[in-house]
Amino acid sequence: MKPRKIEKTPQNDRFRLRLDQLLNQRHALYKLASQIDWNAAEEQFGNLYPEEGRPGIPIRLMAGLYYLKHTYNLTDEEVVVHWAENPCWQNFCGETPFQHPLPIDPRRPTILASRLAW
Repeated sequence: MKPRKIEKTPQNDRFRLRLDQLLNQRHALYKLASQIDWNAAEEQFGNLYPEEGRPGIPIRLMAGLYYLKHTYNLTDEEVVVHWAENPCWQNFCGETPFQHPLPIDPRRPTILASRLAW
């Protein structure tokens, strides 16, 4: 099934800090995240997902994890664990508040790579 889009809501959660309020906006990943046309990526990769079945993982999350994996030369498991510990990485992948749980099963990024034939 097509992945859900990460919704950015203007309403603040009283007990959770928004990453854009927490991070240094001059950080390289923060700048890069604002320069990438994520909507174009969703349009490009959205057709790789079937229409039926379980909702897919958000494309921005999958593409962001794949980028981070190759940029920092990490395994699938390492990139997912580092994502859970790093607010800059979470912001890059489209999260608004900081998330504590792992975003996906650590074996999951290989699925995107196989769909894209990288």
